[in-house]
Amino acid sequence: MERKKILIVDDDSRNIFALTATLKARSFDCLSCLSAEEALEVLRSNEKIDAVLLDMMMPEMDGYEAIPLIKQLPGRNKMPVIAVTAQAMVGDREKCIEAGADAYISKPIDVDKLLEILRTI
Repeated sequence: MERKKILIVDDDSRNIFALTATLKARSFDCLSCLSAEEALEVLRSNEKIDAVLLDMMMPEMDGYEAIPLIKQLPGRNKMPVIAVTAQAMVGDREKCIEAGADAYISKPIDVDKLLEILRTI
């Protein structure tokens, strides 16, 4: 079975490190970016990305701005974008889905829940 490649986008390198270690231990390949702008560049140049884990609260360009831009990239409109947020407030999930996210998960990330989401892609 082919390993799925996940792009992790978070402005905190500690989160990237933890998610990468967790996913690699479960046979996923991972790429990472510290900003949404960098993620857009990676997505433009790398054909084989199966899903994006996108921190919603980043400086400069947040996830609400980034998701529509990701979905507009050629060949990316059906690629799953999983919104990740530390501020799990009432209405956040709906707001993320309205922005175009395919799934939503809050920090601290429940690994079993994340793996369940990733199995569906």
